[in-house]
Amino acid sequence: MIRFHELKVGDYVLAEFEGQRSEGEVIGLNEGDKMACIQTSVQDFWFTPDQLYPILLNDSQLMQLGFEKEVYENGIKYKRGPFRILLSEPGNFSHFEMWYREDRRHITQSMYVHELQNHYRQMTKVELVRPQGIQAS
Repeated sequence: MIRFHELKVGDYVLAEFEGQRSEGEVIGLNEGDKMACIQTSVQDFWFTPDQLYPILLNDSQLMQLGFEKEVYENGIKYKRGPFRILLSEPGNFSHFEMWYREDRRHITQSMYVHELQNHYRQMTKVELVRPQGIQAS
């Protein structure tokens, strides 16, 4: 479950309908009813927070978000424009550093895609979306 106040338009989440979870994008928020409109490959539909689940951040998700990957002796760096993510331990997305210009953040817990999108938006003032032509897996 995702807390409603964490959601922003443009965030990628998993929406559950009749026991099936589908990846989708938040395209609308209704503050009064605490519901989010999610666009999936099937249709647009309104969901309550208890029907929404986060997508765990991993290498595959970063590639879908248009990051480039560089492997070094002391870690892996993902970059998208001037925004950087540095993993000192390959595959460990629960302890890493991210930065954009002078804004540096140290992450010490597992992160989800919508949380990365929110950090990216706060740091760069630009939305983090999948480039055209890259589909969710």
